[in-house]
Amino acid sequence: MAAAATPAKPAKPAKKKFSFPTAFTILFLLLILIALATWLIPAGTYDYNADGEPIPGTYHQVPSNPQKLLSSALKGPINGMYGIEDASGNVDVWNSGELFGAIDVAMFVLIIGGFLGVTMKTGAINAGIAFVVSKLKGKEKWMFPILMTIFAIGGTSYGMAEETLAFYALIITVMLAAGYDGLSAGALILLGAGIGVLGSTVNPFATGIASGFAGTTISEGLIGRIVLLVVGTAIGIFFVMRYAEKVKKDPTKSLIYDQKAENEKQFMSGSAEGTDFGKFTGRHKVILVLFVLAFVVMVYGVIPWEDLGFAIPTWWWWFPEMTACFLFFGILIGIIGKLPEKVLVDTFVDGARDMLGVALIIGVARGITVIMNNGLITDTVLYWAEQAVSGLSSVAFIIVMYLLYIPLSFLIPSSSGLATVSMPIMAPLAQFSGVPSYLVVTAFQAANGLVNLVTPTSAVVMGGLAIARVGYGVWLRFVPVVLVLLMILSMLVLAVGALV
Repeated sequence: MAAAATPAKPAKPAKKKFSFPTAFTILFLLLILIALATWLIPAGTYDYNADGEPIPGTYHQVPSNPQKLLSSALKGPINGMYGIEDASGNVDVWNSGELFGAIDVAMFVLIIGGFLGVTMKTGAINAGIAFVVSKLKGKEKWMFPILMTIFAIGGTSYGMAEETLAFYALIITVMLAAGYDGLSAGALILLGAGIGVLGSTVNPFATGIASGFAGTTISEGLIGRIVLLVVGTAIGIFFVMRYAEKVKKDPTKSLIYDQKAENEKQFMSGSAEGTDFGKFTGRHKVILVLFVLAFVVMVYGVIPWEDLGFAIPTWWWWFPEMTACFLFFGILIGIIGKLPEKVLVDTFVDGARDMLGVALIIGVARGITVIMNNGLITDTVLYWAEQAVSGLSSVAFIIVMYLLYIPLSFLIPSSSGLATVSMPIMAPLAQFSGVPSYLVVTAFQAANGLVNLVTPTSAVVMGGLAIARVGYGVWLRFVPVVLVLLMILSMLVLAVGALV
């Protein structure tokens, strides 16, 4: 008689991996928590001077105005876009001629998205970088400083990030043929663009948005950010070149040497996709000149030349004018690029659509400020923070601010959302320590840029590493020295800025 079959053990259900919440979820939870806080935190206010700055030592408590939890959370993002809702439930959009809502910033982001979409559609940026790569064949060593500088310029000017993913296949193929490894190529792109974002000079998504909510201009603090950009990029170039040359001399020194044969087969068999970006034409050159000119015009427009003593016209631009500037250049680039009318319009709309998430995050984040202001707790939180940092020197204050922004950048991975949430508190707080608001903007973008070089929640980091066939653990072994050097550089720049 046959033995009865042993019943198969039921398969264990696969454990679900923890997934970090999106910026939207985090910000909505913060909306509810802040609404709850208006019931617990005493209401209070400072006296303000003619420039709208809180006067130290004037804080006093006032009758509380607690906010309804559900309605505040739901209406917060809407009011955050349009303006500040007063205690009676009316939205006060204008105050002394200044727009409190985030709608101007959100529109700026959308138009920038359209501008970038049209520029990318012409193929000028891709063809330009591919042209540089082709000219450096046989001289691949010089690809590191030249391409990392180009990517850094993209990062510092418009926050180049997702756009870099298009170049991995091309650059890795060239690098492997020259005797380097995939990590060298991946680091070239990731650190090049990432350090550019860390040292953002005119990046509208980091410096621009943060400056707007900090009550400063994009031109203030520019010198310090240029130092961050130039020295930081030099650090990245040196580190990546040193590793790449070591691998070329002895391939076994590669951190991914065990994948060498497989990677060569993957990228050098002729099957690698995305390595042909077309011919770099004169039209492309004109488009790139116009692309750069758009940022030059923006910077000129926001600098208060008259206040600086220069005898040249001051345009007194801010978000509405900057938005119109990029709208104009987006249309002009589309026309120069010979995009048909329907293609131009559709591309512009698609580019703006790609930035819709950023625009909505700004609205949600601004809603937190609305709830705090309506609940009359903003100045109380500011007062508590003032007491916590009282006695700190300006240098100590800005260093503490920088270190604080590192965990905050992990908590709120969206740079736009973090800037919108934090600047209304951090910028006034800096005034109590004698630190200019623009240094807080620099501290924010430097810390946020540092975190975005390694955070596993970044599609750019994880996507780039996946294309380059570099494990995340390998990247964490490769990059720590660079991170430490960039952190030291950032703190030095901030310290000098606080002393000047």
